[in-house]
Amino acid sequence: MSWFESFILGLVQGLTEFLPISSSAHLRLTAAFAGWEDPGAAFTAVTQIGTEAAVLIYFRRDIARIVSAWFRSLVSKEARGNHDAKMGWLVIIGSIPIGVLGLTFKDQIEGQFRDLRLIATTLIVLGIVLGIADRLAAGESGRHRARPPRKSLEQLTVRDGLLYGCAQALALVPGVSRSGATISGGLFMGYKREAAARYSFLLAIPAVLASGLFELTEIGEGHVSWGPTVFATVLAFVVAYAIIAWFMKWITTRSFMPFVAYRIILGLVIFALVGTGALSPHAGETG
Repeated sequence: MSWFESFILGLVQGLTEFLPISSSAHLRLTAAFAGWEDPGAAFTAVTQIGTEAAVLIYFRRDIARIVSAWFRSLVSKEARGNHDAKMGWLVIIGSIPIGVLGLTFKDQIEGQFRDLRLIATTLIVLGIVLGIADRLAAGESGRHRARPPRKSLEQLTVRDGLLYGCAQALALVPGVSRSGATISGGLFMGYKREAAARYSFLLAIPAVLASGLFELTEIGEGHVSWGPTVFATVLAFVVAYAIIAWFMKWITTRSFMPFVAYRIILGLVIFALVGTGALSPHAGETG
């Protein structure tokens, strides 16, 4: 991997990680369209450490409260009723599905799941799901005023935390999008857009950091070397921090429909390119 490739891929990782459009799909597609070798699941996982570092800094006050309250709850019965302590437990519980499935389907994630036809399918299908969830959330006005108000994170339950975790696990398939799947799940369960996005970002921390550390041993093998990977990771961190700040403001007043349209159009373009033979569904694969 050249330094130029790592620059472009790090930029793409930072731009797309927290938007509901799938960073893993965009890394795969960027390499395929440019005629480069597929950077692979290990490169994706390691560069995501950079984007999660951005989450740690952006939500540092929330995370510090949660971690502190969680540790106090281990020794104090009174502290267990604290919302932040409960949130700590719910993040752990919600991380179980992706941990189990990630280890179970590791070979598929690094192989069959990177087929461009599958990525095109997940882009379109999850785009439609996100669109339905978004319209459902928007339907609180007008004739839907009688519906109960949307829930905040203070109302998060163990059941909902597990359902969020199951939605996050879908992102093991490139094209699904971690934020897109978990935010959609939250909207379907009746949570506010901001609440769904905030929990999505917090829930990603254990899974992404664990995945990145697990895949560190794969860097240096094949065409992906340490220098470009570290460079891409640092660049992804810088860009991702700006994207988080923008996205959290966007969702308070705007719809997800532009992302829905983008996902569907991109999926159709991939199908067209593959169908006409202009692009191989296995473009750039090294194995």
